[in-house]
Amino acid sequence: MTLPPAVLAMAGRGPAWADWVQQLPAAVETLLGEWELRRDGEAMSGYTAIVVPVVTRTGLMAVLKVGFPDEESALEHLALTRWDGNGAVRLLRADPHRRALLLEHLRGSVSLIDAWDIEACQVVAGLYRQLHLPAPNQFRRLSSALVGQVTQLRALERSAPLPRRLVEQAVSLAGDFIKDEATDGTLIHTDLHYANVLSGGREAWLAIDPKPLSGDPHYELAPMLWNRTDELAGDLRNGVRRRFHALVDAAGLDEDRARDWVVVRMMMNALDLDADWVTLCIAVAKAVQD
Repeated sequence: MTLPPAVLAMAGRGPAWADWVQQLPAAVETLLGEWELRRDGEAMSGYTAIVVPVVTRTGLMAVLKVGFPDEESALEHLALTRWDGNGAVRLLRADPHRRALLLEHLRGSVSLIDAWDIEACQVVAGLYRQLHLPAPNQFRRLSSALVGQVTQLRALERSAPLPRRLVEQAVSLAGDFIKDEATDGTLIHTDLHYANVLSGGREAWLAIDPKPLSGDPHYELAPMLWNRTDELAGDLRNGVRRRFHALVDAAGLDEDRARDWVVVRMMMNALDLDADWVTLCIAVAKAVQD
């Protein structure tokens, strides 16, 4: 099969990605045969996966998703099973070892990318209420995931392009969260933003592409703040604050706890030290506090 250009470009991310891309056509063809699927359109791409529209043996329209075997998406199938189509795309079949998912087809779907951002925040806040269920024991705990990140943040040299005040604040907050029982226990999506919410299915809006953890609902807000920031040019601070309060109010979350998690996530995200990304991370962390 012919891979989309965006999927071919993933090979440039490193040797493991290049190997995965090289093996992908054969992997997809094998799954199509084993699961008795017929291709029904051009393949598409997500950030870490290929998505192929298909028709099942019984004539049901679906999509076959095959993802890169990263740790974040290892239990995507379990999260989708737990949600069982409530607030999220429905899982029809899975082979987690091959990172293969057969998902319901959302006909004519559109994302929240073009929606007014406050309207989008209200939609996402509604999805929080559907998706935030007690987490099964199989899911990695957010508190455990924080430990390594805190170690990296503590090890940053003072010459790193991050305000020392924000670094120390994030380390302190993360340390408190690691010891807080409320940091774990709720099934959270962790990557719920405008492009990962689609319409066109059974419900008005459905979440896709979770990177699930057993965590804290207040951890969820940050992706809605760091995405689509180009449209906030000239007023980033007030735009981020407007989104933050829209999410907190609509979801009924604790404002202080949500703010602390945004600071932690943005400083953890800044660890890759890409100049433009670091600037944005700092701006978002400051905006929710100023």
